[in-house]
Amino acid sequence: MHTGNRLAAVDLGSNSFRLEIGRVEHGEFRRTEYLKETVRQGGGLDEDRNLTPQAMQAGWDCLARFGERLAGFQPSEVRAVATQTLREARNRDIFLKRGTEVLGFPIDVISGREEARLIYQGVAHMLPPSDERRLVIDIGGRSTELILGQGLTPKVMESFRVGSIAWSTRYFADGQFSKRSFEIAEIAATAVLDEALDAYHPDHWNTAYGSAGTVGAISDVLVAAGWPAGSITQEGLDWLLERLISAQNADKLRMPGMREDRKAIIGGGVSVMRAVFKLLGITHLHQAAGGLRHGLICDLLGSTASSGDLRVNSVQRLAHKFNVDGAHGARVGKVATELLTQALGKSPAWAADPARLLRKLGWAAELHEIGSHISHSDYHKHGAYILDHADAMGFSLSEMHRLSLLVLGHRGKLRKIEAELADQGMALQLMALRLAVILCHARRDPDMKGLSLRATNTAATSWVLACRNGWSAAYPQSAHLLREESLAWQKTPWALEFTAA
Repeated sequence: MHTGNRLAAVDLGSNSFRLEIGRVEHGEFRRTEYLKETVRQGGGLDEDRNLTPQAMQAGWDCLARFGERLAGFQPSEVRAVATQTLREARNRDIFLKRGTEVLGFPIDVISGREEARLIYQGVAHMLPPSDERRLVIDIGGRSTELILGQGLTPKVMESFRVGSIAWSTRYFADGQFSKRSFEIAEIAATAVLDEALDAYHPDHWNTAYGSAGTVGAISDVLVAAGWPAGSITQEGLDWLLERLISAQNADKLRMPGMREDRKAIIGGGVSVMRAVFKLLGITHLHQAAGGLRHGLICDLLGSTASSGDLRVNSVQRLAHKFNVDGAHGARVGKVATELLTQALGKSPAWAADPARLLRKLGWAAELHEIGSHISHSDYHKHGAYILDHADAMGFSLSEMHRLSLLVLGHRGKLRKIEAELADQGMALQLMALRLAVILCHARRDPDMKGLSLRATNTAATSWVLACRNGWSAAYPQSAHLLREESLAWQKTPWALEFTAA
């Protein structure tokens, strides 16, 4: 849980980048500054799903300005996340590397369901306490999130690849508005959202809330035209549709409340909103004050509704779902973290956050056999695939990928993850995990007395696993496997020696 007095959240959305800064007073967050820039990165994906140089530069420029404002903040005080556009972008690593440098803080690309969880968290914390069953809708630039929840707890979460920028580019590319173009766009949005009907049926919620940009843009226009503030109705949407069709072109829109930066994407936003209303039987959508960035603040504060660490719960759910041997996973985790703790010693300079390395190693150990019910011989490959494609609450895509690499590399040749071994933290986590799997090969607690893993040079590129006198004679199979493991590491930049007395 955060213990300082200031926090900041950065939301890299498909349409806008947002920065929320505030102070923590008596356990509550109070906003002191809010910055928003229309970057429209979601319109910068080319046909191959690569961000164009112009789109990347616009994003970097914005993040540099945010970074200047965040100068002096500590890593524990800032959380930055990216959503659908960077989930899709094939060259996202290029953008993220430079973006992290100019912002000054790591940027996590989160899954659609994790985005949905954070949105609900932010919305729920800004609403009065209630036991009502809530439907929360967030129509973004390239995705739409739907969440069912009660109180502070999200229960059903999903992200759909339909949004205001994507639909405006596809169905209103020339900025022309016609009755036919809106009909086609609405039908197409309904087709994407159709699978939501059963889970989000009106019988499952009492009140519908709308969050973020598209909801705000539509509400601003309706309020300026005299409609009641705070909600969007079907009648209001019908009225707005008629005005857009009458204007015929986005450039000709002259409507009070319509911001210039919204004109080009209002057609897509309205068509998606109408599809959601029609499909889910919504008559009134209440405008919510909270959103994704507020959910990030809640996580930083440690005020999420779920008990314990969300990531711990996610790991446990995955282990249960795939019927992992929990006792063995815990056994391997205990040995792996003991070895890594020995190796880290007094927190070397390259290990900026030893606790984080240990925590993630423990999770990888718990899940290292997650693919065993698919294949006995190649279970590490299947396990890596599962983790790379699993939606796990609390985890970013990069965190899940790191777990998948540890699971993939915990057995077999190291050549398959050769590139990742350039990361010293990853290499040492993997070494500890592989050694732990070997030591626990008999699926019982190993004799760890006298075993130690330590560096033999100041650069920490050479390691030795030492054992006490008589250990190798007492456990000949383990000693044999450890000697084989030392040979495997000779083919990498990291040396490992097993010294058996």
